[in-house]
Amino acid sequence: MKILVTNDDGIHCEGLRVLAEELGRDHEVWVFSPDGDRSGSSHSMTLRSPGKVRALDERTYTCSGMPADCVILAFRGAIPFRPELVVSGINRGPNLGTDIVYSGTAAAARQAVLHGIPGIAVSLASYGPAFDFRPAARFVRSNLGALLAAWDASVFLNVNVPPGPDADTRGAVFTRPGKRTYRDSLHTFEAPDGFTYCFLTGETIDNAGEEAADTSAVDSGLIAVTKVLVDPQVPPAFPAGQRFP
Repeated sequence: MKILVTNDDGIHCEGLRVLAEELGRDHEVWVFSPDGDRSGSSHSMTLRSPGKVRALDERTYTCSGMPADCVILAFRGAIPFRPELVVSGINRGPNLGTDIVYSGTAAAARQAVLHGIPGIAVSLASYGPAFDFRPAARFVRSNLGALLAAWDASVFLNVNVPPGPDADTRGAVFTRPGKRTYRDSLHTFEAPDGFTYCFLTGETIDNAGEEAADTSAVDSGLIAVTKVLVDPQVPPAFPAGQRFP
């Protein structure tokens, strides 16, 4: 299979390298990733300026844009490769529940599905300081057939792997997105140039969700595999078609 590997942490991230190496044991793998950290970029795209693409070697490319740009450009011929599958990651840190809204890792997988092929986002649900990406990469490689069988054209797959050297052997479950409440702090600095510089620092994150939530699965030491709808959906009770108000 022809697989495009990308991420939102940037071309030099170890998780990207480990994932590409592991999948490359069985498949034709090309890497096309942003040239720097794009964490939290969500589904942002480059529209009003040109994207700059650079070949680092025969199968490794980088661009000045966002994770979604990498997938779009690959499909539009910016690199000599058309993928059959996009695997995005391995992200440094979790993409659980509400994180999916902000995640550039998830956006690349979503963009793949918008082009009609499977997209899988993979994250290591750890905050470090040391990150062992190998168990997550092994899980994706050894379960790729099952992951593809679970995919359909309405969803991308969001995989979160807990930390630990044996994480890939502890088991995996299908989950729903949980809810994450971010308790950030804002620090400001009045600069001589007349601007107020604002710095957001992350504090504790509260997880909420039922037993079947991705947050609960990871907290229990299991790998969470979540099907995430690609297109906006109307809630079942919403009176679609009725006059407003």
